[in-house]
Amino acid sequence: MDFKDIIGQDFLKKYFQKIIENDKIPHTQLFVGKEGSGTLSMALAFAQKLLCSDNLNCINKVRKLIHPDLHFVFPTVTTERIKKPDSDSFLNEWRSFVTTQSYGSLYDWMKHLEVANKQGIIRVADAENVIKKVAVKPYEADYKVFIIWQVEKMNNETANKLLKILEEPPEDTKFILISESTEEILPTILSRCQVHHFNPIPVAQIKQKLIEKFDLNQEDALKIAHQANGNWNKALQLAQSENSDNDFQKLFIDWVRIAFSAKNNKQSIRKLINWAEQMSGLGRETQKQFLEFAMETFRQALLINYQNPDLSYYDFSVNNFDLNKFAPFVHSANIEDIYQKITESIYHIERNANPKIIFLDLSINLTKLIHKTEKFV
Repeated sequence: MDFKDIIGQDFLKKYFQKIIENDKIPHTQLFVGKEGSGTLSMALAFAQKLLCSDNLNCINKVRKLIHPDLHFVFPTVTTERIKKPDSDSFLNEWRSFVTTQSYGSLYDWMKHLEVANKQGIIRVADAENVIKKVAVKPYEADYKVFIIWQVEKMNNETANKLLKILEEPPEDTKFILISESTEEILPTILSRCQVHHFNPIPVAQIKQKLIEKFDLNQEDALKIAHQANGNWNKALQLAQSENSDNDFQKLFIDWVRIAFSAKNNKQSIRKLINWAEQMSGLGRETQKQFLEFAMETFRQALLINYQNPDLSYYDFSVNNFDLNKFAPFVHSANIEDIYQKITESIYHIERNANPKIIFLDLSINLTKLIHKTEKFV
């Protein structure tokens, strides 16, 4: 991965190249950006430049993720094959994933492992492996580079084991931590990092990349670029499958239709309970993905309601659902509460609360909020 291969983030690319050239590299950096913004790709490009300069043999090893001085830590799960997991146990799968989906999400990684119903975590065994590897001198390069992906998935015990080494690593060791949000990182970890924030990728740059990669026409590329909302991973999914969101669309449509009809309707309440049971059967990462999809759909409806249809690019293609007709029910009197309730639901799912209770509570709140009227002064 070269810096030139990364979409957008031009300021950061120039900055990282400059600190490498001037040998002013912080020992522990944190790359923070939403899914699809390129944090992992940037970390790989940074590592390649630091380890290899222009050495083609070295570059080839980094691109295949087999360089002996490039190390990875990432969330893992127990499987039929591996009962006591750590990152090293999944290196072959990780190489396969990253070389094809360097902009992929944690949800994509779990799907790649065929365990989408589980939540990955970074374990104490990973911290112990890092400490052992740090103690060894570099094999080929001047540095060892550790990339810790989804650092917020560390549990407290793992984080505590790594604190000292992150604060004072040897001169020949550099850490790049990657996260989607600083809010989920333990303050003790955050305080030891130089933080770099990644912006969502601009629509124009996603559009141009789509045209180059898929030979799309201008109109289709622009539509996908807007729907992607700064997320290249999402743009790829949309470009490669017209029906990528159909399952979430069906779930969302069923949900809001039942919620809308549930006011003073006992039969509809039973339907909401059944819907919550259906959602509880999905994996937690899938549940989170749906809630993020729902949040974005409510945002799109709000844009339409306030006469900004040019900014709304959602195209519901199932169950004869018309977002334009739904839009008047999403407005200033309820959108903040809807966002808050969905955000709270994501928070509780991440902390392993009972999903049936979470989705039923959210649904009951939605039945009230969707009927709330907007008051004009």
